Amino acid sequence: MKIFVAKLSFKTTSDDLRALFEQFGEVSECKVIMDHETGRSKCYGFVEMPNEAEAYKAIVETDETVFMGNELQVKKSRPQATAAPKPEKPKHTRPHHPYVPPVKEE
Repeated sequence: MKIFVAKLSFKTTSDDLRALFEQFGEVSECKVIMDHETGRSKCYGFVEMPNEAEAYKAIVETDETVFMGNELQVKKSRPQATAAPKPEKPKHTRPHHPYVPPVKEE
């Protein structure tokens, strides 16, 4: 199960987060999301735990607890939304008339 962890401290690393969740069972993946421009933490991350019972216990036990000075928000991660396909451009219903410049009268 993939778990979303919000309100992390700027100092929290993926290893810190892994150590917190390994208290409840096996952690297969753990990642604190970083800002590519600044290199700083975005203060949220994801933890992947293969055993659902252990994952639910970890969520209940860590949600609203203080970790590294911050009160965490922990919940089951929702699937990432996929981008909607772009709508097709409307087709012209009228025939195209080429531009004809006005005739100059002398």
